[in-house]
Parts: sequence; C-alpha cells; structure tokens
Amino acid sequence: MRADRLISILLLLQNKRKLTTRELAQELEVTERTIHRDMEALSAAGIPVVAERGKAGGWRLLKQYRTNLTGLKADEIKSLLISPSFQLLTDLGLTKDWHEARQKILASIPAPLQENAEDVWNRIHVDTSTWRQSTEKMQSFRVLQQAIWEERKLQIKYERADGECIERVVNPLGLVAKGSRWYLIALSNEKIRNYRASRILSALLMSGTFTRPNHFDLAHYWSSSTQEFIKNLPRYEVDVEGSPAIVQRMKFTGRFVQTVKSDSPLENGWIPMELCFDTEQEAIEYILGFGNQIKIIRPNILKLKVYDRARAVIDFYEQEEQVENKMS
Repeated sequence: MRADRLISILLLLQNKRKLTTRELAQELEVTERTIHRDMEALSAAGIPVVAERGKAGGWRLLKQYRTNLTGLKADEIKSLLISPSFQLLTDLGLTKDWHEARQKILASIPAPLQENAEDVWNRIHVDTSTWRQSTEKMQSFRVLQQAIWEERKLQIKYERADGECIERVVNPLGLVAKGSRWYLIALSNEKIRNYRASRILSALLMSGTFTRPNHFDLAHYWSSSTQEFIKNLPRYEVDVEGSPAIVQRMKFTGRFVQTVKSDSPLENGWIPMELCFDTEQEAIEYILGFGNQIKIIRPNILKLKVYDRARAVIDFYEQEEQVENKMS
C-alpha cells in the first residue's frame, strides 16, 4: 500500500539520513518515477523532505525533523524476536547481551502482543552449526572486532588456501558470517578483499586509524562478491550412468558434485546423469569413491585417469602384501 511505503520512506530517511532516488527505489522495490511521486506526496503533506543535487546528493529530512511513527506491527515484532544463531552470537561474545535485549524488547511491547511474541521462540529456531561440529579456531577474532569498531589499521599474517603465508596492513571494514564461517572484509592496496578469519594467524592493532569509504554497504558488497565468485567457479562436466542403488546417496553426499540433469532409467535399470565438478581431480576422487557403481560415458580421458588411479591403488596394496609376506 502507498501509505505503508510513504512511512517506510520517512523511516529510511530518518535512520540513514540521506538516500538517492535509486537507493530508495531498490530498497522499496519500485520505480524511480514512483519515488519521485511519493516525495511530492510527502512534501504536500508538510513533511520537510529536501533534495540535494550533485555527486553526493540525495533525499534527506531537515535536521530538526523527527517522526513518531515508530509503532510496531505484530509481524514486525515477530521478525525482531526470531532467535539468531547462538553459535554466531557466541563468536561475537554477545550471547548474554542478546538475552537481556530480548527481555527488554518483550517488556516494551503492548501487553496483548506479549504472549504471541514470546511464543515465537518456541516455534522458530535458527541453527547454523553443522551435524559434525568442526568449529574453526579464530586466533585473533576479538582483535578483528576491536579494529572494526575503532576503525584501526591492522597488520595481519594470513595463510592462503595453498598454504603460503603473507603479511599485510589492512583497513578492516566488517565481518560476515557465511554458515558457521567468518570472513573479514578489509581494504588493502585500494582494493576490498575477503579473508577467512580462521586463516588469520595473527592480527596486530596499529596506532593509525583510517576513514571508511563513503556509502560502503557491507551486505551489498558481500552479495555482489559471492555472485562474482560463483560466476567464476570452474566447471568440469561429466556424463555418467549410475546404479539405482546409489543415486540418492550421490545427491546426499555430493560435496563438490552437482547433478545437472538426471534422465529416465535405461533398459539395464541404470540412470544416465550429467554431473558437474569444480575440477577434474575432484571428479576422479568422487567417482572412485563409488567403485563399480558409476560408469563414465564422457569424457574418455577421464575413464583412463580413473583407471590409472584405481590401478595405482591395487599396485600399492599388492606391494604392501608382498612386503608383509616376506617379513612373516
């Protein structure tokens, strides 16, 4: 409804101080022309909205203006009370504070809504942990948080995925939790980079501070970064036939594999499928794990490499057995 949208614009401008027409349109999922009409309506209603021109321009409210339209709807209250991940709260050291804040929110809402709001905790629970806990050690996580809040430069020692260790001075912009893993988003050599927190071997707070980039939006950056990462992932496609006995297990245990396509069973009962891996090496290891229950159709070179790897395993154990027989 338009009335709800006008209130949303008012609250957005009050909380974020200044937003462009494009930013408002994206936030509210409407056209820029609609935003211009809404601004005219707000101005006609006596709301002091002003437009600033230029590169750093946008819509804003006059400094002294504050709205009292802060009443919460039932669904809005529910959204605030849904339990976040206790694991992530623990990582941030905020579990106790969250419990106290939850009680304060509950005490501040109207009495008729309190019972329903409290029941939210018994109906929705968010758990980001894995079935088999493998909590990553984050040696300097507290230091990372301090640097972010105080806008302090950091000197970090970081272990790359290939095992190489590097040292860098970075400007920490924020922390992002992806599942149960944390990533430091930081500016280094005028480029924003992502660092897996568990690979930061040490972090030293420096005396110098830095200025955050204007209009940096952590959530928007992370969304764009992950989309770019996914788009650039390598693809190694394989045509196979799978035994019906393992098809469900293939889909369940496929850490790297993606079932692109699955056709109707053949006359022999086996199911033709298209699988997608990141690399050829992952394809070899995955297919070998199912033994004689997967038949490679394409590419032919993969058949030869899987055969060579299987032959090497057989040779290895035959040699081990020969050595044991000689010793006995």
